[in-house]
Amino acid sequence: MKIIVCIKQVPASSEVQIDPITGVLIRDGSNTKMNPYDLYALETALKIKEKTNAHLISLTMGPNAATAILNESLWMGCDEAVLISDRKFAGADVVATSYTLSQGIKKQKDFDLIICGKQTTDGDTAQVGPEIAEALGIPHIAYVEKIVEIKEKSIIVSVSMDKTTEVWEVNYPCLITVEKGIFTPRLPSYKRSLKFLDYKPVVLTFADMEDQDESHYGLKGSPTQVERMFPPEKNTDKEMWFDSDERLAIKMAEKINKLKFL
Repeated sequence: MKIIVCIKQVPASSEVQIDPITGVLIRDGSNTKMNPYDLYALETALKIKEKTNAHLISLTMGPNAATAILNESLWMGCDEAVLISDRKFAGADVVATSYTLSQGIKKQKDFDLIICGKQTTDGDTAQVGPEIAEALGIPHIAYVEKIVEIKEKSIIVSVSMDKTTEVWEVNYPCLITVEKGIFTPRLPSYKRSLKFLDYKPVVLTFADMEDQDESHYGLKGSPTQVERMFPPEKNTDKEMWFDSDERLAIKMAEKINKLKFL
């Protein structure tokens, strides 16, 4: 069984820099971490590996600095790592990102299962996983909260819906996105870090992709464009009121009306 886990490098804090021209995050590798939701995807894959002896490949798209999270995935238990990196891929929205990832996944051949975190903390769209599956033409199930059974030709999962919990069976090859808390992620192993000390992830560039149409990648392949992006403005102004309960209630009502919250 071959499992591919898609991971992403995201800002480690709200202190991020934004390119004023393209409106996208500047990803230089400083102050970054693995997307927290992807840790649950990795742990899910590792739990399946323990039961099936599956071969795990971690895959990410980003600059060379993203190698850091690939190393982390190897130290946790993955067998291989793949970095998709090229200037032509920069500035991609969810559509172009999903398509580029699907092209990179095609290069892995004969995979059975793709696992993604539910969403990323920098985009929060929860669209990339399902769009990868659509680009590959394979079935997918989102919001998986439990792996019920791993079978030879299919997987049975429990899915958290808005008002119900449903159990689904889907044949391989397929893609699932997992909820936070499906498993508790393990820590990277020091022994594995020594084992992979000289390991170099496979790097895929535009030249390696089956589709050589540049209009499908990066900014050119992004149907959605950010009109304006900026860090949230921080305001520490405050007012302190001391009065009777009745007077404070009147002041609060006046303030709310003045701010046009009502």
